[in-house]
Amino acid sequence: MGQFEKILIKILCGTKDKDIDFDNICKVLHHFGFEERISGSHHIFHKDGIDEIINIQPNGSKAKPYQVKQVRHILLKYKLGGGIDA
Repeated sequence: MGQFEKILIKILCGTKDKDIDFDNICKVLHHFGFEERISGSHHIFHKDGIDEIINIQPNGSKAKPYQVKQVRHILLKYKLGGGIDA
């Protein structure tokens, strides 16, 4: 299992939301085709066919837990988990 799959499983399982690196959550979103624009500390991700816009900010080097939950919800809602179930 590669590093990307380990990060994705960590996000999808929902037990370590406070331990997700901000850079890793950005890598996952880029992997699934989300486009990023940055406004100050806000990183805003969008993708054609996805109604929601994801707005995340770093908390030091980590992602904020409630924002990891929002990303997980979108990945599961649109079945972007690549066959990996939480």
